[in-house]
Amino acid sequence: MQTSTLLFLLTLWSSTAFAGQLRRPANEDDLRSWLQNMATHRYFVSEMSEVIGLSTDEVTVALRRWAIQPARASNVLMVLPYPGGRHPRIGFLDGAIDPQRETKFSVFTPWDSSSYVVVDLPEAIFSNLGLTYLAHTHVPTVWSKQGVSLPPLEWTRQPDGSLESERVLPNNIAFGARVKPTTNAVLMELWLRNGTDQPLTGMRVQNCVMLKAAAGFNQQTNANKVFALPYIACRSPETNRWIITAWEHCDRTWANPPVPCIHSDPKFPDCAPGETKPLRGWLSFYEGGDVETEFNRITSRLGNSFQRKDAKAQSR
Repeated sequence: MQTSTLLFLLTLWSSTAFAGQLRRPANEDDLRSWLQNMATHRYFVSEMSEVIGLSTDEVTVALRRWAIQPARASNVLMVLPYPGGRHPRIGFLDGAIDPQRETKFSVFTPWDSSSYVVVDLPEAIFSNLGLTYLAHTHVPTVWSKQGVSLPPLEWTRQPDGSLESERVLPNNIAFGARVKPTTNAVLMELWLRNGTDQPLTGMRVQNCVMLKAAAGFNQQTNANKVFALPYIACRSPETNRWIITAWEHCDRTWANPPVPCIHSDPKFPDCAPGETKPLRGWLSFYEGGDVETEFNRITSRLGNSFQRKDAKAQSR
């Protein structure tokens, strides 16, 4: 495809409404970036076409023109925005219709550059107002009940590989996330600002780590998981490798086998008007037979807010 034709199409598409999971690139640089992203996620050309709105022939030409190949991690874990289109779940799909990609990012495993988990940060936020935010269609939110649609957003990618997001809701509650990859872990932060004139209470959060694309970890069972509030870990039985996540102020750890996914779900402290409340989260990979000691090692790094508590396995 000629560059002038491609630019014309991208300009035309940018003026049209988003439909479902279709996210049309804003310009050539955006197109190249998302093609690189989807190639790293090992998307088929047909999937790329569905996400960005080009024909499969046009996608193929663009891939060849830029010689796009899957990226590989360097000295830190590879974290990328999840491109959408391909559903990040195996099952319970009716519980996540039209998942929004702006809350989702992928963390690629250190053992296999084609395997990754998809983190939904946040999947849902509850408050005294009701279901205040949901990153897909499942049950009504305070906004869907009013017939209000939230605009699509994107992660902001920083030069150091970190990601940032921010959303302001119609009632001026704002929330956002920061994701920073390191050598052996991903540091996460979720914050919420109360822009209303009333206190916010009961702010439960769901942060979902989906395991569909993580080879060896995607069995639809809880038998391969350890629950140790605030930690939850999933084990690959054949390799003794683990995926671990935890959040401070954790309210519960649980897993949903059909998805499959793991949750360490926190609660924000009550938030007065004008206040901002942060939460810290963790995701890492571990290889070995003593995951309990690994939990203790992480706690020693992160502090007492990640201190272990007894917890039982839960599933939805």
